[in-house]
Amino acid sequence: MSKPYYQPEDLKKFGNISEWNEELGAKFFDYYNSVFKEGSLSAREKSLIALAVSHAVHCPYCIDAYTKDGLQRGIEKEEMMEAVHVTAAIKSGAALVHGVQMMNRHDQLSM
Repeated sequence: MSKPYYQPEDLKKFGNISEWNEELGAKFFDYYNSVFKEGSLSAREKSLIALAVSHAVHCPYCIDAYTKDGLQRGIEKEEMMEAVHVTAAIKSGAALVHGVQMMNRHDQLSM
């Protein structure tokens, strides 16, 4: 049986991306770490946003990382699930609003 593509242990290797291009890797991690510092939004709020976005972009590594980070920041499971539902609502709404484009195109082609 083959191993799945995503390996949870690979998340621990994320820092290694700098090995093949130290300059760009350092710039990315400087930016990434700056984004998650306390600011207008708390680190807790940013963690919850990151968890929701992780589901939107379908990143299992990010889901693992920000579930753990959220737990460490005291985010409750109900808050996590509510954030996932916000993601689902936005994604489904985005799909449905494109239905207007389809309706417009249908009307143009049907004339």
